[in-house]
Amino acid sequence: MKQGNRYGLHRVLEPQGTMPQPAWRIDNTMELYSNEILLDVETLNIDSASFVQIKEAEGGDPLRIGEHMKKIVAERGKHHNPVTGSGGMLIGMVRAIGPELQGKLDLVPGDRIATLVSLSLTPLTIEEITGMDVKTGQVDIKGQAILFESGLFAKLPDEIADRIALAVLDVCGAPAQTEKLVKPGDTVVVLGAGGKSGLMVLCQARKSAGPTGRILALEYGEASCERLRELGWADVVLNLDATKPVDVLQAVEKATEGRMADVTINCVNIPGTEMASILSTRDEGTVYFFSMATSFTAAALGAEGVGKDVNMIIGNGYTKGHADLSLNLLRESKQLQALFEAKYGM
Repeated sequence: MKQGNRYGLHRVLEPQGTMPQPAWRIDNTMELYSNEILLDVETLNIDSASFVQIKEAEGGDPLRIGEHMKKIVAERGKHHNPVTGSGGMLIGMVRAIGPELQGKLDLVPGDRIATLVSLSLTPLTIEEITGMDVKTGQVDIKGQAILFESGLFAKLPDEIADRIALAVLDVCGAPAQTEKLVKPGDTVVVLGAGGKSGLMVLCQARKSAGPTGRILALEYGEASCERLRELGWADVVLNLDATKPVDVLQAVEKATEGRMADVTINCVNIPGTEMASILSTRDEGTVYFFSMATSFTAAALGAEGVGKDVNMIIGNGYTKGHADLSLNLLRESKQLQALFEAKYGM
């Protein structure tokens, strides 16, 4: 059995010399290398920005969406959306573990896991699409995938339904980073607070900021805003289009009496919200761009253009302990559980 590179460099086909994630095409043959894990894939959780783009491109038709997805995988060897640059993650059952990894991992064939690395770097084959939820971006398939030696994963918890665990683990970096960034007494603005990552961030921000903190939730659409008000996690809920930075600036200025946010967290799944995030934040405050729809060029040049000295953090989906923190957040909050069960429980 051949030995591979721990980061999957041996799978890169085009262009040579790049890492698997930015590579245009990788080798998705399912011949196992000695330091890889082979998975039988059950469900793909396509990241929100990517699924929205594909759904809009295909007019919301599930059959066309499925063909679009299979075309991406056929061309690239992975589900790496060429428009958004993003992927998602998956649930699968361990079929085989390379001999170099056997005994080194708390994992045996037959275990069911969620991968905590992006589909944009994961060798994948799709034999058949067997089901699709166009509201959530969860797609059931028959197929296989490869997890590299460096690949992160989490065993699926017994007491949480698979689809709910998949939804939580897909965005587990967001609440975990929130826990690191938000301090007691902080003023926090959450853009896209009504979505999957936004709800988890909002819940964690309330917990981290404590009773002396002030939480502003921004969402577009009165029905979504009313649901956020009912949760009670935010001190202020604002119905705003985050692609209109002047409207957001004025509303946040008013709600904070000009103080602005210590921490702003962007969970919006559409482009064009960089300036709303930056303008919501006080000088020397922090903006965390979790959204994969973010243009970091727009963010950098936009902040410069308005003279904003803010710390801008790329939405790294990984921080130590992120899976456990997020699953525990779900376990602790009956409200959060109910929201995820209503949307993802089937």
